[in-house]
This record gives sequence, structure tokens and C-alpha cells, in this order.
Amino acid sequence: MSRLVYLLATLGSLAGVSCMHKYPQNFPKPAQKPYTLEKHGDKRSDPYFWLRERENPEVVKYLQNENIYTNEVMAHTLPLQEKLFLEMKSRIKENDSSYPFKKGEYQYWSKFETGKQYPVYMRKLVKEGSREETLLDGNEMAKGLAYFQTTGPMISPNTKLMAYGVDSQGRRFFNIHFKDLSTGKNLDAKLENMTGNMVWAQDNETVFFSQQDPKTLRADKIYRYNIKTHKKDLVFEEKDETFNAHVGQGGLPRNYIFISSSSTLTSEIRYVSSHRPTEAFKVFYPRHREHEYSVVDGGDRFYVFTNDGAPNFKLMETPIEKTDKKHWKEVLPHRTDELLGDVEVFKNHLVVLTKKDGLDHLRIYRRDTMKMFEVPFQDASYSLSLHSNVEYEPTFVRFDFESLRLPESTFDLDLETQKQTLRKTREVPSYNPELYRTERLWVVARDGTKVPVSLLMLKDIKPKGENPMLVYGYGSYGMSMDAYFMSSMFSLIDRGFVFAMAHIRGGSELGRAWYDNGRVLNKKNTFNDFIDITEWLIKNNYANSKRVYAMGGSAGGLLMGTIINDRPDLYNGIVAQVPFVDVVTTMLDDTIPLTTGEYDEWGNPNEKQFYDYIKSYSPYDNVGRHPYPNMLVTTGLHDSQV
Repeated sequence: MSRLVYLLATLGSLAGVSCMHKYPQNFPKPAQKPYTLEKHGDKRSDPYFWLRERENPEVVKYLQNENIYTNEVMAHTLPLQEKLFLEMKSRIKENDSSYPFKKGEYQYWSKFETGKQYPVYMRKLVKEGSREETLLDGNEMAKGLAYFQTTGPMISPNTKLMAYGVDSQGRRFFNIHFKDLSTGKNLDAKLENMTGNMVWAQDNETVFFSQQDPKTLRADKIYRYNIKTHKKDLVFEEKDETFNAHVGQGGLPRNYIFISSSSTLTSEIRYVSSHRPTEAFKVFYPRHREHEYSVVDGGDRFYVFTNDGAPNFKLMETPIEKTDKKHWKEVLPHRTDELLGDVEVFKNHLVVLTKKDGLDHLRIYRRDTMKMFEVPFQDASYSLSLHSNVEYEPTFVRFDFESLRLPESTFDLDLETQKQTLRKTREVPSYNPELYRTERLWVVARDGTKVPVSLLMLKDIKPKGENPMLVYGYGSYGMSMDAYFMSSMFSLIDRGFVFAMAHIRGGSELGRAWYDNGRVLNKKNTFNDFIDITEWLIKNNYANSKRVYAMGGSAGGLLMGTIINDRPDLYNGIVAQVPFVDVVTTMLDDTIPLTTGEYDEWGNPNEKQFYDYIKSYSPYDNVGRHPYPNMLVTTGLHDSQV
């Protein structure tokens, strides 16, 4: 919460919520050490190249000085920070729990306890009067650790054993422990320094897990491990440096273990019987450039989610023993106006999430007749997700609904009657949704493309050009920015801010073409969309032109860096969270974690066409000699993503 307090205190201060303050001028000035990079005959001078040396005491000292300076700059906002902290804390129900889901003979849930930071994972037998059983208590496990993250419990098929992972360093390297739930004792089996991605076979003693390269952090190896004999075998190694490997069950019957090997645009699946886990994996269908597919175990057949001749994907089916593409038969056809998203396969039903015009749709199909029912939703802007559906023969499907204004609600939908039952709405103390309103608008970008934007504001605000505004965006990796509930944001909204979520190109809000038109040689559309939305909202009086702010993180931090190079006059302040700004140098260095897998997203600058294009927008390479907006930049010394 401390970072959110800082963020809101910064915006609040700049927007005039607190008194204006003269900033101290003793800001840190890192040494400039001449260094020249050359590629394709182009020379770039980078006097700060040495700051990549994380173990260099001079680098650490500089970062410490930056933190000291930040604290000095923010000192006058300390009363506001305390006020914001108490506000945000007041909207959190500390003793809360998730709604239980049933798996086999047990119900499972997690809970938070007042004054404690980490979740407690629980279960109990479904039969009435059963006692609750604590599986993992993150608060106890975190004692004495500077950092703590857990995978949560991973229960064996017979429900008698539990695996769980712990990362105590913050670099996503997990140690996996195994516990006998009948005795409460840990087994002597253990897996060290792996990704946290693990799955049980049906024999209750074999597990499969993925491991990452210690330097590049690419998940490239899948192992089989027997918790009784401690025998460990490498069953798959992904040699292509642009691919990552993942292991999972891929279906509710849990008859198969799947290895998914994927890059940005290409995938390949291998599988083995979960009942015969010592057998060799077989390739489901060989990889082909720009063919993405995934496989779901449907019990009596496989379902294939594929973009073969279908940019927005289609659903196919094939017999268990005939996985070659020539045997695939169409179940749900490709649609040019709708992106096929999540698909869950039950014994008698297909449950499908799609995205059309930037909004989620939930459809239920009977597997035998393909008769369809669509679940109605009324809000202007919202997001849906399927949730805790773990049994193959359920009577209902569970989903979550939320919007910018409405907190997350869990519903059960009866698969036969289509009746919705509200199971739980996340309780947000000190909050009344009726005080706010949302809008969903379409802004015409400079090239004529209509771009959606979702707005949140106080109910009685009228567009008079008086209000401060925060514009948020991401626009990369095909990730859609759905309208989700952020309780902390209301500390800005209550102070008169308009919050705008820009659904810019580079995501998948409007289908696969929306992504393709915001990556590699189309990347500048992402930045132009964000700027054009900002200008339109100002022109149409949603914001005071002198009180406009922008925020984005990671690839959204790249967005922040580019827009302030292109239009520094448009924003009074920006918040860049772990920003990716040194794009050319980063993408030329294949020793940096995850770089090689990014070529399909940004382009490979070892090729001059991509080098020139990336350099034309890379924030670090385009810093100009002109006034810049106020900036709050947050980052981490060891960040495996940026």
C-alpha cells in the first residue's frame, strides 16, 4: 500500500489538493562515464551505461541517494500520505475470506485475518459438522523472512498430500516442499530453485515441474520427479531461446499432463497420460511459425483452441488418438468481430468467454446439441472471469463480475436453468457505489481508428473542463485492460479526479488485429492512441488541460516514457512504475532475462529495419532538451521482468 500512498500523494500534491511546495534542488547527479554502443553503423553515446552494474557499490549508493531525495521532495506531503493511508485502509475488510469451492470431498478457501499480511489457506470436508483444517498460514511461514511469496497449496489427486512453494528472495525462484496431510509432517522430498509451476500425476507420487535458466530466467526445462524414490528425470528441454515451457493438466477430467512450449506467436503441445506418467511425452501437433494453439482434455475427446486461419481463434475437436490437424473438426467458428477467449470444458457443457467491442461475453453451450445461452450484463464497462471451476460434472459454473464502480461479485450460474445465484460480493467498507458513475466512450485516433476508453468519476461531475484527470494505459503483449475495481483509486475520485482507462492498440480489447496493430512496426499506434485520447478528453471538457496526469507500469512505463518525449506539454505529471525505457540496448542484449522471447513483440534490433524503428520511439534514446512534466518513477534493483 505504501507505493499507492506515494502515488496518490504525488498526484494530490500536484493537483493542488495540498499546498504547492518548492522542491529541494540537491538532486542526485550520477557520474557520466563515456561509453559508445554501435550497431548497423549507428553510434549511440550512453554515459550512464555503467548503472546496469547492480553489484557496483557506486550504483547502490546512487539509488540510495535517489530514495533520500524522493523522501525530501515528498516530506511536505507526509500529513496527506497519512490521511490517504487511513482512507485506503478503511476500504479494506481485514478479516475477509474467499467463497469456498468444492473439489471432491472437500471445500477449499482462503482468508485474511485482521492485522496480518498474508493469506491463510483452509479446507474442510463437505459433510456437515466437519472441522476446518489449516493447510498453509502465510503469516507463520513469513516470520523471519525479508520477503515471502507462496504458490499456495497444490493438493494431490487423493487429497492426502500437499505440495507448496516458497520464494524468500523475490526473484520467482521457488523451493517446493511436500507434506502428508494425514500426519501433518513434511516429507523429505524437496525441489529447489524452480518456477513454482508444478502438477501432480494420478499416481499421487509423481510430479512434473518447470525450471528456469538461472541467468536468463527463461523456463526451459520440464522434469519428472518421484516423491518416494526421489528420482528426477528431464523429460523436455526447450532449445529455442524465444520459447518458454510450462506444464499443466489442461482439463477437468485430469487424464493427461500437457507440456506447453510457446513464444509470443507460436506454440506446441506435448502430452502423456496422467495415469501412466513414466511414459514418454508425445507431440500433439508440431509447431509452425505463427500458429498458436492449446489443448483441453474433454474426457472423450480433445478440444483444440487454435488461430489456424482464424486470427481471433476458433475451437476444434479431435479424437483422443488422432491429434494431427487433418482430424480436427470445427466446433465454434472464427468470427472477425469477436475474440474467442477462455474455454472451460465440462462433461455436458462448454463455457466460453469472448470479447466483442472491448466487452466480455459469457456463453454456455450444451456439448450434445451446441444449443447456446448468453448471460446478460448491463453495465457500460465491466470485466468477467471464470473462477474455481474444478469439477468435471458440476451443476453450475462460477464466474466473477466487477467494474470500475462495482467491487468483485462471485456468481453461480445453474447450467440447466440459467439461474444466477450471488454467492459473495467483496465487502468494501466506507464505500457507496451510488456516489459514482462510469462512462464508456469511443475516441477517433489520428488515423481514423475508433479507440474505446472507460471513465470513472463522481456521479454529479459535469464535463466543464475543471477537473484533474488521471489517464491509465498499457497496450502491449495482447493484454486487455479490462475495467476492474480499484478501491485505492477512490481517494483520487473523491477529490474530483476523472479516471480514464485507455484501451489502446497493443492489447486485445478489439481482437487479435488490435494487438497486431500495436506491436513491432505498428508500435507507435499504442503511443498515438494514448495521446489522442488525452487530447479528446481535454477538448470535450472532461479535464482541466493544466491538471492532466498519466500512469503506466512495465511496458506501460515504456508508454509513459514515449508520450512525455512526444508531448511533454500535455501532462502535468506522470507515474512510471518499473518502466521499460531503454528499449534498443535491452533488446540487443540477449543475456538479459527474457530478451530473446520479446522479438515478436518489439522486433529484433539485430535487423536494421527493427533497429531504426525501435530507436525512433525508445524513451531513453529520445530524451530532448525541453521541459518535462513532474515524474514519479518506481523501480526495483532485482526485477526479473524489466
